[in-house]
Amino acid sequence: MKTRLFALALISAAGSVLADDHTSLVVSNAHARPTVPGQSSGAAYIDIENRGKTSDRLLTISSPVAKSAEVHSMTMDGTIMRMREVTQLELKPSAKLTMGSGDGYHIMLVGLKKALKPGEKIPLNLRFEKAGKMELDAIVDAR
Repeated sequence: MKTRLFALALISAAGSVLADDHTSLVVSNAHARPTVPGQSSGAAYIDIENRGKTSDRLLTISSPVAKSAEVHSMTMDGTIMRMREVTQLELKPSAKLTMGSGDGYHIMLVGLKKALKPGEKIPLNLRFEKAGKMELDAIVDAR
């Protein structure tokens, strides 16, 4: 029974990164969209949950596969898509942010150094105001 519980705990923790800090940030579900050769930018997505009692802020994102990485906010204004860079993203206590296509947030990978192919892993480096640095891999999915 103990072995099964331990295995279940390992499986549920897979794919998540927990900040070693009092803010208790959990980053999970890191994935990116495939691109075609010559495409200069791509999109990646993550979920961030603040399980702590204090706010934190995502300050920067980088990846060695791109010249830069930016958090963007996208909204629809009638039939016009509006995308804006967000320089800092606040994560209030007990809040969960889910990035995805459509309205909301995403990570824009600008100046891709190569095409993103389904199944490969791309490193993402996040820096939070209180939790500090986190590194994780995003899986390029076939969506």
